[in-house]
Amino acid sequence: DKSHWDFVHNLASDASWKPGLREIFDYRDLGINEATGGDYVAHVIRHNGNEAQDNVQSWHLHECDFQFVMVLDGWATFEYEGEGVKTIRKGDAVLQKPHIRHREIACSEDFEVLEIVSPANFVTREVDGPEPT
Repeated sequence: DKSHWDFVHNLASDASWKPGLREIFDYRDLGINEATGGDYVAHVIRHNGNEAQDNVQSWHLHECDFQFVMVLDGWATFEYEGEGVKTIRKGDAVLQKPHIRHREIACSEDFEVLEIVSPANFVTREVDGPEPT
């Protein structure tokens, strides 16, 4: 039952960018977490120019049921368990399988994505990499 969901009109002119999970990115919350009572989160993530090394470049997974990413600008290269190395570019979209192990290898300074995840309060945790095939 989704009757508890609210309507959202998130204005680009009111965008508020904040730090989030990763030090090299800023996040724009689109109001979906609050509107769906935590069923989903949607945010735009963009590179902020920081050069910091972070744990997402290590193998990790997200404890979630749904994760969709659409590249709005730039590019990034990821390695996915069972899928190999993939470079995603402006206009590309990725549906990550739940709990798939993956790691970021590199991204451009203009990298920006729309990410939609369920549930909103998903956990990210570091894991061992998959066995080489």
